Amino acid sequence: MQLEDWLNRLEKLHFKSIDMGLERIRVVAERLQLLSDTPFIFTVAGTNGKGSSVALINEFLRAGNHTTGVYTSPHLVRFNERVMINGCQCDDEQLVRAFAAVEAQRGDVSLTYFEFTTLAAIWLFKQENLDAWILEVGLGGRLDAVNVWAPSIAVVTSIDLDHQEWLGSDRTQIGYEKIGIGRAGRPLVIGEADLPRDVAERAGQMGCQLYQQGDHFDWQATESGWSATVTGNDGRQCRYEQLTTPAIYLQNAATALQALVLAPFPLLPSQYNQALSRVSVTGRRQVIHDHPRVMLDVGHNPHAAKALAHYLKALPKRRVHCVIGMLADKDILNTVLELLPVVDHWYPAELQAERAAQAGELRQWLLDAGARCDAPQPSPSTICRKLVKTVDKNDLILVFGSFYTVADVIQYSGLMHSDKD
Repeated sequence: MQLEDWLNRLEKLHFKSIDMGLERIRVVAERLQLLSDTPFIFTVAGTNGKGSSVALINEFLRAGNHTTGVYTSPHLVRFNERVMINGCQCDDEQLVRAFAAVEAQRGDVSLTYFEFTTLAAIWLFKQENLDAWILEVGLGGRLDAVNVWAPSIAVVTSIDLDHQEWLGSDRTQIGYEKIGIGRAGRPLVIGEADLPRDVAERAGQMGCQLYQQGDHFDWQATESGWSATVTGNDGRQCRYEQLTTPAIYLQNAATALQALVLAPFPLLPSQYNQALSRVSVTGRRQVIHDHPRVMLDVGHNPHAAKALAHYLKALPKRRVHCVIGMLADKDILNTVLELLPVVDHWYPAELQAERAAQAGELRQWLLDAGARCDAPQPSPSTICRKLVKTVDKNDLILVFGSFYTVADVIQYSGLMHSDKD
């Protein structure tokens, strides 16, 4: 079968698309001999900031000439984005080979799409004898498929409300699920400064070595870049000055830096800045067009929208046009409210996704909130193609919301260029 055939099959393999638990994947992982002789593992969970932290940890390690396997989700355009070895996406042939290996050992065990693809990614990593794996949690942490592999260092970037139907109704319950990736006697790095007290206490009860932002590490923006203070394995603090400003939020950069200094992968000062200058994450504050500037951001919850609004406020004053498309099961109203003060005009788009919110409903919520809003359009890319030709060259077009929204524009970004360039 071709890769697309496999992916279509995996979507129908299990009776539920999300079925949290570690029993099924552990059985097949043992059959594939994937649980022993593992390298150093970073596992990254969090409401927001997972992708940025994963990307920077990978860049840090690559700057030090260490070999890495990176597993992330979801993808924006091609499934291959999820599995990277030494900075390169695995090709179709590699993935098909890995899927066949998993299927050969699966037997009668029913696996979800995510469980099956996780096993395939780890199978590929095992073939390469890599120095480190960097695994991004798909949902939650404690019962997520990647948690079958015990992390050498666990990272929780942030804790906020999202996926409440699976993780719990408040930040404490959600926090319990996310720190579930921690292990006794091993570091647990938490980038959330406002950590619920009960969550911190639970981490202590688990026996984790807790490193929390604000207590054990912190960062400050400076005129020449930024600086960070982190805590080493010996308990002593170290300060890094004149760091290069990366294309990700500094909170996530500091969290990744704290995780790295606890690992046995020392870097030279120049290598830190090399990694910081190279890091980027597709679909997170990603600029794909200038004059006018088009920025993509997959923030789809109030926590992410608040961080984005703070970032936009700090930019030179310009009109902001927001192309928005979201899934119906997200907290749309509170997400939009965070961005209202920084967006001048809204453009709701229809999404080709089963769980998509109707663009007409989006428009009504925006109008009720007092926003200026256009009539719905059939796709985000349709709106972008029009806007790049009509708005002022100094304006900003923000493509925001669901991964489906951003993916639609990425796939058609070549059609967006206008005579203004």
